[in-house]
Amino acid sequence: MRFAVVDDDVSALELIEKSIRHIGHECHTFLNGELLIKSLRRESFDFLILDWELPDITGVEIIKRVRNDNKEPIPILLVTNRRDEHDLVYGLSVGADDFMSKPVRVGELLARVKALIRRSWESRIPHDLQWGEYTFIPESTSVEYRGQSIKLKNKKFELALFLFQNQGRLLSRQHLQEEIWGTQSSAVNSRSLDTHISAIRKKLYLQPENGYHLISVYGIGYRLVTVASD
Repeated sequence: MRFAVVDDDVSALELIEKSIRHIGHECHTFLNGELLIKSLRRESFDFLILDWELPDITGVEIIKRVRNDNKEPIPILLVTNRRDEHDLVYGLSVGADDFMSKPVRVGELLARVKALIRRSWESRIPHDLQWGEYTFIPESTSVEYRGQSIKLKNKKFELALFLFQNQGRLLSRQHLQEEIWGTQSSAVNSRSLDTHISAIRKKLYLQPENGYHLISVYGIGYRLVTVASD
């Protein structure tokens, strides 16, 4: 998963980043809220960890903007020095999914993160990896569709599965590269991603008349959407 963390306390930021990476996730860090807001206009993330008290805008203000701009309810963990019950209730009411008090304790942080992932993401993915007429078979990196078995190479299979697992979400190019090719994604040629997308679109018949549309969003990335039949 791809995390974004904002905190103006460098030591806390580094601790959170190290902890998140330790459990196998990508983590991008920001020292103020405006930097994160700017990134969110062109990038996609699966999880946000926000400090309430920031030098420019508050973590609560970021939550309001994210909830207003994004239809997909990504999990948000609010980190704060505040102890007043009214503040905490307010933070949850505007859209935070959970909160924890500073100083950051790694064990508590990871426990809360894992709990939010279970609640927010794992429940959305069907255990049989089946969406409509598409069934993904990881063991053979193939997709069953309308009676035929479509074999995909490893990276194309991983990319196709990730797109189906995130239907409706606008996924940035960098997000897709990190998810499929790992942290060294800068070495992945942009054209390589486009080539993989084109192959998936063709091999899996991802056209509106078949119920799915794999859309390219200029300057940002791709979105797989369902198309209702007439």
